[in-house]
Amino acid sequence: MKQKVVIKLSVHDERARAKAMKTAVGVDGVNSASYQQDKNQMEVMGEGIDVVLLTTSLRKNLKYAEVVSVSPVEEKKKEEKKEEKKEEKKSEPAQLQYAMGCPQYVVTYPLYEEPPNMCTIL
Repeated sequence: MKQKVVIKLSVHDERARAKAMKTAVGVDGVNSASYQQDKNQMEVMGEGIDVVLLTTSLRKNLKYAEVVSVSPVEEKKKEEKKEEKKEEKKSEPAQLQYAMGCPQYVVTYPLYEEPPNMCTIL
């Protein structure tokens, strides 16, 4: 079951935001995470997310994290839209175009010439 978890964070700078994103994505089951700076909230989406583990790991790294909401994501609307898009795409033939072929490498080796015999004592 897909879930959408909204967590309120206290993030003051870019470094802390990056640390929060890295921590959130590191939890098992998380597919995507986005941070809304104007609300100081992070939206985490995924399947079977352990919300307690997520908030405790964020609290260890950022010192403040509060769960605002946990809600299931409706997949029916997305599936219907995907099916409509697939039907539209099937009507068009697939065309693959390659702008460039395989690169050709030319390797040249310098010829070795023996220096002329410069010995004058013969």
